[in-house]
Amino acid sequence: MTNDSFPIVLPGATIGVLGSGQLGRMFAIAARRMGYRVHTFSPEGDTPTGQVADVEIIGQYDDLEAVRKFASNVSVVTFEFENVPSASVDAATELVPVRPGGGVLHIAQNRLREKTFLARNGFPVTPFVAVRSVDDLEAAVETIGLPAVLKTAGFGYDGKGQTKLRKPEDVAAVVEAGIDEELILEGFIDFACELSVVAARGVDGACADWGVFENVHANHVLDVSVAPAGVPPEIAAEAVRIARGVLETLDVVGVLCVEFFCTRDGKLLVNELAPRPHNSGHLTFDACVTSQFEQQLRAVCGLPLGSTELLRPAAMANLLGDLWAKGEPDWAAACGIPEVKVHLYGKLRPKPGRKMGHLTALAESPEAAARLVIEARARLTG
Repeated sequence: MTNDSFPIVLPGATIGVLGSGQLGRMFAIAARRMGYRVHTFSPEGDTPTGQVADVEIIGQYDDLEAVRKFASNVSVVTFEFENVPSASVDAATELVPVRPGGGVLHIAQNRLREKTFLARNGFPVTPFVAVRSVDDLEAAVETIGLPAVLKTAGFGYDGKGQTKLRKPEDVAAVVEAGIDEELILEGFIDFACELSVVAARGVDGACADWGVFENVHANHVLDVSVAPAGVPPEIAAEAVRIARGVLETLDVVGVLCVEFFCTRDGKLLVNELAPRPHNSGHLTFDACVTSQFEQQLRAVCGLPLGSTELLRPAAMANLLGDLWAKGEPDWAAACGIPEVKVHLYGKLRPKPGRKMGHLTALAESPEAAARLVIEARARLTG
């Protein structure tokens, strides 16, 4: 089955979601608001997506017969989690369209494949070298220099699987421990800021984006995002141009985020791709005419894309499980700031570093919106 053989999926139809976290939850909310039914498939039950979906199916991604049965009961399949085995994607594709396609996921699941794809197609990336042995590492350090960042090639997110190599002793420690998996060594970028562009592409090739978000991370996890980003117009325009180019080159149907480093001399470097709605785009749920989740739905169903107009400057702050360390956060206190909206994901157990929800606020400026969500978050713990 190909993209070209895909009819429009109208409200009343059933959408299948592989994965069951918070992204799927917000997608399901958008889909149900437009009259669609949602089935979700993942290895766990009572999940953030499952709590709002019409049907929650518990199964292993490598159980291909279970995946086929899941796909047979829906009109189209999409993702909220890209690290699904390619065999599972192929199994679902036998029965219904899968958006975005398996080729997009195959590239985005592996940092080395991702960086190689970007570099070969002329997109700006950090310097990188593949590392599969200690000899490779020593040669890569000679090429890249120090400091550098050593990353697992596959299945990494939120800073997981990353080690910063600052001095020769750090390299020696890795050599002594040995290397038994595929890695990638990337040059360390002393960036001025981190940016992201979330964009969507429809079946007909039409693209839409929400402009540029500016992101602040803490311990490798996104902490606060603001829109619009406080960068010169020419940098914002270039970031959007690159992001749209990535979607078109990959032939994405759906939503994809391009994360950037912006260097101190104003140069943009692509850091990572996420072929799905993105944490930095959560503010679109409240701040834009069409959220990233509704847009994902429109794209995968073959509907025209919606307006991405930003109604007012906005900010988003993540809520991690650490906030529960001394008991239930004080939600009433956060809601005491009337411009702030609380989004909780329905996760059963808070854990340190685990994304449990987020806050958004709209204000007269991105800076003012950021102050509101940071103040509201502080109120949660007194």
